[in-house]
Amino acid sequence: MKILFIKEFKSYFTSPIGYVFMTFFLLIFGIYFTGINIYGSYGDYTAVLSSLSTILVFAIPLVTMRLLSEERKNKTDQLLITAPIHVHDIVLGKFFSAISLLALTLLITCIQPLLLMTLGSIPIGKILTGYIGYFLLGCTLISIGLFISALTENQIIAAIGCLGTFLVFLLTDSIASLIPNQRSASLVFIIAIILVVTLILYLNIKDLYISGTVGLLGVLGTGGLYYLKAELFDGLPTKILQWFSLYARFTSFVNGLLDLSAIVYYLSFTFVFLFLTKQVIEKRSWN
Repeated sequence: MKILFIKEFKSYFTSPIGYVFMTFFLLIFGIYFTGINIYGSYGDYTAVLSSLSTILVFAIPLVTMRLLSEERKNKTDQLLITAPIHVHDIVLGKFFSAISLLALTLLITCIQPLLLMTLGSIPIGKILTGYIGYFLLGCTLISIGLFISALTENQIIAAIGCLGTFLVFLLTDSIASLIPNQRSASLVFIIAIILVVTLILYLNIKDLYISGTVGLLGVLGTGGLYYLKAELFDGLPTKILQWFSLYARFTSFVNGLLDLSAIVYYLSFTFVFLFLTKQVIEKRSWN
C-alpha cells in the first residue's frame, strides 16, 4: 500500500491535476479570506470554512475521477489485481493519496488564520473544529468519488457522476422540504427506493430471480409494516433524506462543537464506500 500511495500522490504533481486543484482551492480561499476577514474585519475564520464547504462539490471530482477509471482504461487494473497486493491495499492507497492532497491544501490555508492571530485574538478552538469537520467532509466525498471512479473507465463520466451525486447530497435538505409528509406519499417513496435498489442489484448480479425476490420481499415487508403501524410512515421521507445530509452535520463543527456522532457518521459513510469500492474491484477480478 505504501508504494502505491507514494506513486499515486506523486502522480498529482507529475500532471496538472494536483496543481489545478490546489490553485483553485487556494484562490477561492484567498478571495473569501480577504473579503470576510480582512476587509470585513471579522476574526472568525470558520466563516470562510462554512462559506466554502460547497467548493468540495466541484473540486473533489477533479481529484477522484482518474483514480480507478484510468487504471481500467489503460488495462493496468489487471496488473494491480494480479499483483501480490490485497485489494483493500489498492483501495486505501488510492484513498490516502487523495486525502493527503486535500490535507496538504488545507494545511497551506492555515497561513490565513495564523495571520489573523497577529492582528488580534481569534477563536482557535472553533477554527480547529471547523478544519476537522471540513477534512472529514472531504474524506467522505473522496470515498464516494473513488467508488464512482471504480464503476467506469471514462474519467469524464466519473467526474460528472461525482458532481451529480455531490449536488444531490448538497440539496438533500431542500429536496426533503419539497416531499409531502403524508403516510401514503411516504409509502410510495419507500417502494420507489426499493425498486431502484432492486434494479441496481439486478444490474450488478444479472440474476432476475434473486433481485426480483429481494424486491418483492421489500415491497411486501413495507406493505405489511404500513398495515400494522402506519404512523411510522409520518414524515418518513423527510427523516431519511435528512439523515443523508452530509452538509447538515458539518454545521456543528463550524459552530465549535466536536460532535462525536457526526465524526462517527462521516467515518462510517467513508468506510461503507471504501468497502463498496473493494467489492467492485474484487468482482471484476473474478470476472
